[in-house]
Amino acid sequence: MKIVLASNNQGKLAELQAMFAPLGCTLVRQGDLGVPEAPEPYRTFVENALTKARNAAQHTGLPALADDAGLCVDAFGGLPGVDTAYYATQHGYTKGDDNNVTALLEQMQGITSRRCAMVSTLVAVRSPEDPEPLIAVGRVVGEVAQERLGSNGFGFDPIMWIPEFGQTFAQLPVEVKNANSHRGRASQAMAALIRANWLGA
Repeated sequence: MKIVLASNNQGKLAELQAMFAPLGCTLVRQGDLGVPEAPEPYRTFVENALTKARNAAQHTGLPALADDAGLCVDAFGGLPGVDTAYYATQHGYTKGDDNNVTALLEQMQGITSRRCAMVSTLVAVRSPEDPEPLIAVGRVVGEVAQERLGSNGFGFDPIMWIPEFGQTFAQLPVEVKNANSHRGRASQAMAALIRANWLGA
């Protein structure tokens, strides 16, 4: 089964493709099929992911999978949340993963409560009008590290400290991170939903 991924992020594609390969599903980036980016006007991950999935399905006629993910920091009332990708721009930097990390470390200076969660919400639709979207959420609770640690991963991985491992996501081997990350957990749940609901297996 071919599924369009409502993202052009190469990191997401690689992570998700590895998760869905056992189902016999092939993910294709929406940009490779000429799909324009969907607006993301909503304040929740699930609404934005659903909008992106429906947009990709509308433009391609294929089933679509969308991910909306972000970092939710307790000290900031759950923000940056859906604005995670643009966090740096809110603090005078240009958009980018490295600048996001720099901005967050600056904003966290002097804050002792560093608890946070990485959240991934995956939504899959069979068609643009699918009344029964599949929804899977993965959540990992950790702390914002004091400095960058590790070189694997992307996004906030270098400062996402995971107490159960005693390391950041960026310090973990890629296969360990993928199996235990917010996106990994959401992907495992989504793979099970697709197998049960779409493949009847």
